[in-house]
Amino acid sequence: MVGMHTSPSDDLATLDTAASAPSPAEPGGPRRAASPWRGRVMAAGLLLAALNLRPAVTTLGPLLEEVRDGLGMSGTVAGVLTSVPPACFALFGFTAPRLARRWGPGAVVCAGLAAIAAGLLLRPFAGGTVVFLAASALALAGIAVSNVLMPVIVKRWFPDRVGAMTGLYSMGLSLGTAVAAAVTVPMTDALGGSWRAGLGVWALLAAVALVPWLFLARDRTSGAESGPEANGPVASASEAGGSETGGGTGTRTGTDTDTGAPAAVAETAAAPADGPAIRIARSPLAWAMAVFFGFQATAAYISMGWMPQIFRDAGVSASTSGLLLAVMMAMGVPLAFVLPRIAARLRHQGVLVVILGILGLIGYGGLWLAPAEGAWLWALLLGVANCAFPLALTMIGMRTRTHAGVVRLSAFAQSVGYLLSIPGPLLVGVLYQHSGGWGQPLALMAGFMVPQIVAGVLAGRDRTLEDEG
Repeated sequence: MVGMHTSPSDDLATLDTAASAPSPAEPGGPRRAASPWRGRVMAAGLLLAALNLRPAVTTLGPLLEEVRDGLGMSGTVAGVLTSVPPACFALFGFTAPRLARRWGPGAVVCAGLAAIAAGLLLRPFAGGTVVFLAASALALAGIAVSNVLMPVIVKRWFPDRVGAMTGLYSMGLSLGTAVAAAVTVPMTDALGGSWRAGLGVWALLAAVALVPWLFLARDRTSGAESGPEANGPVASASEAGGSETGGGTGTRTGTDTDTGAPAAVAETAAAPADGPAIRIARSPLAWAMAVFFGFQATAAYISMGWMPQIFRDAGVSASTSGLLLAVMMAMGVPLAFVLPRIAARLRHQGVLVVILGILGLIGYGGLWLAPAEGAWLWALLLGVANCAFPLALTMIGMRTRTHAGVVRLSAFAQSVGYLLSIPGPLLVGVLYQHSGGWGQPLALMAGFMVPQIVAGVLAGRDRTLEDEG
């Protein structure tokens, strides 16, 4: 109806239904790639796009000290900078479905990659903090819309190979996350030691990824009916997984990282009218899921933004600090496949929430007591603790019975969760600035684990959203 307000979850459900509808040109039948050559271009475009959805975030942490010195940035402003990713994911992720309905998912992803390339190219030329933040926001906006639409792209272009192609995309996401963290400092040294060169060079990778999408963006026809592999809400969450920073084949395919806020909906949505109406904002389960999602996202973005600086202040070299961050990010790859399968066999996932929370508390305690001596151990423990993201996605699938339920719970938990995660990295920067050390920030990080555990235990109870409707 004209003038009727539509929610982001409704937009995503409508977009996903369109992506799964039979093509007018081929009624009732799948629309596959017109030629093997086109199929290879599609797969290459998918992989190249995935490689570019995290470097804008994970390259900054290892060079944050140099960026702060070069721009005269205080710890508080650096906290603002590390809060920009979740803010952009929460804000710009919601624009993706409507843009895709107007221009087509391929064209929007193409524009997103162009924004990533432009933002990464402009950052090194920033003469002040405001311009640097604006360029970062531009790149992150491109990441946000691409994150949301990638599951739809997979279902549209590869309706009979959703699992395999989502795995390819997730592998690229994980690889881009870990490699960017590991090689940024050595590459900066090789380019003369300038942080501007070390950050700007990643625009080249985005520019390369843009090439196949310039051809693919012209495809605005609907895809085929997705097979059952792409259509079940529980399967997409519990059989695949992901990580906030990449890894697995979960509903955000990366999770976290990390994953854009509503991307889980884009993959699992089918018929939004399936089942009774659900008053999501009045659901205790939905709020527990949102709080759990929000605090695990807080931990992930604090890690990506601040963990290398913690190690550097403890006397660890910049290059090793980047490797430690890469180790943390890489832990999400195998565990993103294991955790969802374990969780799916349990009636109550609270035990897994508690285990991950305890590992996180041990890791933060270790950073406070012996940050340099046990650096590799703390990185491993915190990398495991940050795998709460695939667990959260699994629980979203298990806490719903209908497609409408998973659409609404995913949209609510992720959008509210990302909004809740915005202040965390900022508060860490403020405490670091005013205390002059990491004692208080680490205490705050450990403190964030408490509501994460409590909310996760509540969300992990064996019940469904529809039971509360």
